[in-house]
Amino acid sequence: KALLAESGKEIYQAADTYGVSITFEASVGGGIPVVRSFREGLSANHIQTIMGILNGTSNYILTRMTERELPYNEAVQEAIDLGYAEDPPTLDVDGTDAAHKLAILVSIAFGVPVSFNRIYRQGIDKLTPEDIRFAREFGYCIKLLAVARNRAGKVAARVHPCMVPLDHIMASVNGVYNAIYLEGDFVGPNLYYGLGAGRRPSGSAVVSDIIYLARQIRKGVNKLIPPLAHVRPQDDAISIQPIDELNTAYYFRFAAVDKPGVLSKISGVLGDHEISIASVIQKGREEKGSVPVVMLTHKAQESNVIKALSLMENMDVLTDETIMVRVEEG
Repeated sequence: KALLAESGKEIYQAADTYGVSITFEASVGGGIPVVRSFREGLSANHIQTIMGILNGTSNYILTRMTERELPYNEAVQEAIDLGYAEDPPTLDVDGTDAAHKLAILVSIAFGVPVSFNRIYRQGIDKLTPEDIRFAREFGYCIKLLAVARNRAGKVAARVHPCMVPLDHIMASVNGVYNAIYLEGDFVGPNLYYGLGAGRRPSGSAVVSDIIYLARQIRKGVNKLIPPLAHVRPQDDAISIQPIDELNTAYYFRFAAVDKPGVLSKISGVLGDHEISIASVIQKGREEKGSVPVVMLTHKAQESNVIKALSLMENMDVLTDETIMVRVEEG
């Protein structure tokens, strides 16, 4: 998957030049037949939205942090011990693996050979069971989501932790399972769910490609479907929306000193950057002497959020790095 996500354009061009086929069902979703569905079954549609849990390792870690309230490092070690993660699982937990897979899906769905380097990605390594508990108090859970949208020819593609409502379709995808949700202009909403990795699911996908090619050869078919299912894919210079243009709600967890006026200072900076607070949770003092101040905002511009958090880095009322999680409603 990494090879296709990073150098797919050159590989596809070489395959076309020499008249050979590239098949890669196992690159996304393990045993879920999502690549062929995108290339063939949904060919009558303009895909407008893709949303997925594309990395089983990170999903397992977050599931254990949610269900058993394990600290991040303990959940990671458990995933390694069970064979769900490499040691260290850097590409899984930092969003790179999911970005590789999203790049492949975006390339097929939107006809844009997008390199994963153009996809914003953020990992799960800074999250704590505390964040997951606070999210639940607000009515959300936290998932590492890959999200892509195509609106008026402008593509947004990003991978990062998201707070999703507890009744959201992605909230019930747990453990090492993957799920890919899409919306097409004719087919409407579609959901693909299954094991995203492992010898048997991946082997199933590889053998399905071999059988597909064998059937075509037996029929004497010389020219197969192009890798991206588009005879002339669009120029890869198509505009990819910068993350700072994102407009969504946000979760913040501030580690604040326990003294009067702290909340007003934080809310003042947010207000100066047009960030409106929807809900606040303030707990008692922790062992370190700081007080967690947790906020859920109304929708705000990412660029304003980044500016506000940058200013707060130097505030003497905050004792640690602020945790920020974007909200994805659907």
